[in-house]
Amino acid sequence: MDLVVDANVLFAVLIKDGGSARLLLHDKIQLFAPEFILDELEKYDKLIQKKTHRNEGELRLILSIIKDKICFIPLNEIIDVFAEAESISPDINDSPYFAVSLLIGAPLWTNDKRLGHQDRIRVYSTNDLIWIFPE
Repeated sequence: MDLVVDANVLFAVLIKDGGSARLLLHDKIQLFAPEFILDELEKYDKLIQKKTHRNEGELRLILSIIKDKICFIPLNEIIDVFAEAESISPDINDSPYFAVSLLIGAPLWTNDKRLGHQDRIRVYSTNDLIWIFPE
């Protein structure tokens, strides 16, 4: 299953072991994200370090796995659908995720319930996906 993943899911993966981390590595899930998400992860690096039980080496390893597992889509590839994405997204700051979803025709994986308050892009939470992809 192709999925567009948002930053809150990746923050969860970096902070703790759990369902999000297991799903990230699932062999039947192919992940996509707007390229700017890498900047978001870097921007909140110190906060992530404060919240996690992981040491710096573990965080770097997980970040490396995230970078290998996700296909990052540059802004210039989603620019043609960006206006449509802005009109769909309940939060303008999340428009890039909707743009990638429109571009590749894939649902969005997020734990932000507000993003499901639209009827164009299917939205899955981590709990939804755990139910779809049980261990």
